[in-house]
Amino acid sequence: MARRKKLTPSVNELLKGSVSKDFPQPFKPMLATATTKAFDNDDWLFEIKWDGYRAVAYLSGNDVNLMSRNLQSFNQQFSAIYRELKKLNLNAVLDGEIVALDDNGNPDFQVLQNYLKHTQSARLVYYVFDIIWYEGRSLINLPLVQRKEILAAVLPASNLVSFSNHITGQGTAFYEAAVSKGLEGVMGKAMDSKYVIGRRTASWLKIKYTHKMDAIICGYTEGRNSRKNFGAVILGKYEGSQLKYIGHTGGGFNDELLKSLYQKFQPLITERSPFAVAPKTNMPATWLKPELVCEVKFSEATRDGILRQPIFVGLREDKRAKDEKNVQTVPPPATTRKKKQASGLFLSGTEDQVETKVAGQLLKFTNLNKLYWPDEGITKRDMINYYADIADYILPYLEDRPQSLNRFPEGIKGFNFYQKNVEDKVADWIPRFPYISESDGNRKEFLVCEDLATLLYMANMGCIELNPWHSRTTKPDFPDYCLIDLDPDTNSFNQVIQCAQVVKEVLDSIGAPSFVKTSGSTGMHILIPLGAKYTFDQSRMLAELIVGLVHRQLPKFTSIERNPSKRKGKIYLDFLQNRQIQTMAAAYSLRPKPGATVSAPLRWEEVKKGLKIGDFNIYNMKERLETEGDLLKGLLGKGINMKKILQQLQQLLQA
Repeated sequence: MARRKKLTPSVNELLKGSVSKDFPQPFKPMLATATTKAFDNDDWLFEIKWDGYRAVAYLSGNDVNLMSRNLQSFNQQFSAIYRELKKLNLNAVLDGEIVALDDNGNPDFQVLQNYLKHTQSARLVYYVFDIIWYEGRSLINLPLVQRKEILAAVLPASNLVSFSNHITGQGTAFYEAAVSKGLEGVMGKAMDSKYVIGRRTASWLKIKYTHKMDAIICGYTEGRNSRKNFGAVILGKYEGSQLKYIGHTGGGFNDELLKSLYQKFQPLITERSPFAVAPKTNMPATWLKPELVCEVKFSEATRDGILRQPIFVGLREDKRAKDEKNVQTVPPPATTRKKKQASGLFLSGTEDQVETKVAGQLLKFTNLNKLYWPDEGITKRDMINYYADIADYILPYLEDRPQSLNRFPEGIKGFNFYQKNVEDKVADWIPRFPYISESDGNRKEFLVCEDLATLLYMANMGCIELNPWHSRTTKPDFPDYCLIDLDPDTNSFNQVIQCAQVVKEVLDSIGAPSFVKTSGSTGMHILIPLGAKYTFDQSRMLAELIVGLVHRQLPKFTSIERNPSKRKGKIYLDFLQNRQIQTMAAAYSLRPKPGATVSAPLRWEEVKKGLKIGDFNIYNMKERLETEGDLLKGLLGKGINMKKILQQLQQLLQA
């Protein structure tokens, strides 16, 4: 370990809040999530998205290791950068991107590829955008803006190692300027984001120029006429865990590249197509295990995601295809937002424990810095602040209702457990509802949500999602609504949407008002107001008749079979949730799913192809509520006339 430097007072001041820690072992860097468009936000900073190879530099004086995102050494491949880093004489861990510049000084990935093949010299620059450790101090829990201040203060001037500058707030103009210069796009980063090792988070967003992307090589076709080795590569992209065909390209290859790629393909040959349905190709196809990632540019994409005029740019040997699975695209944060004031957050600051009064009750909030969504860098504090922010909207669907507590004390990647009986296990001031189980005769006491204090008490217990009864304590045998739960198996969400549209058609035809929301997981919930006038048996009968009509129209991919083994590959039209003590995720509830999705009420006009569960999440729900209001307003009102609705249903069933 190199001798530590004596720090200047200004650097010492910048290091406030960091913790003492030994030099770290090599780690995989923090990754960004794709978003749909550029945005302006005073709480975010924006950097150029460098088109090169991600690299983390471990500097202990003259002892240097330059490593790829997958922990492979870059010391020899980028020896000029390696030698320059040794000259800096730093004790630090840096994160950045190695790029090759063209004659105009712009990064060019093809020039970088040619450099690595030893076919072209290149001017290399290591653009450093983050610092993770410095002089015995871990910086990962400091806000990004503070880490960048430290980086700017300690990084020596160099032609080969350069500080990656940024602007704040004006992401849209910055993106337009970057694209006009032929750059790949920009990065948006929350100024208060911590460095989350080895995770993809939504605190960093990549906004790429839409005519360039990474694709997975899934096969190749035979060459035509005099073309040797292969004709075109067959391209795919993961949607969740499923590969989707997005086109093929024979452009961008020279003879040498055709030969070298063909050699790389041979160990990956497989008999089976990696796609669920093999696409038609204009020449015989050879399928490959989906392990290689390449970069392509294209003129445009069809509505179905097929690339038009794609051109091969280069192989991304620094990336692994399996890392592209289940990668979500998230909407950008609010385009305009006032800069956060500490007083605007329910729980501001960085303390891990806070005591404060809420609705007259003293609450102790604990483990606030624990990562509840590690991939996104979302903490327990963020979750509690979300519920405090949207309390006025969610409380009408929680108040006076017994709750089935689904607790995640370690976040979404830890263990969870359901807790229904809270007798002697919660604070004395928490209201409870006694219930005698019909199955075993045991007495349980359910927690009852009454106000903001009980809502935040549940959140502090690790209740990421909130699961209220369909009925209230004042009329426990009479639900406020009838639920039709669309629960897919391996179906696409577009099929769920199609199913919901048919449910709406049936309900409209019988004159039944309805409300719809995403489950926040994989399905949708359709709700019919009952006004607490009918029993659970009546509610369940109504739902059963409706889903029977829906199944009649969509028999190929829906099922009303209760046994999961008999409905594989089909959407379960679940009417059996209409029972006492059954629950669903409340409207506006977070879900313990990647992306911190929310069970979001929708306008029926929004229920159409292209809608995605991930469109609604912890980042944008408050803004949506401010714009749309409560789209379930009316659900808890007068309710339907069951007799008239059943008469209309009878006519449909006899048709």
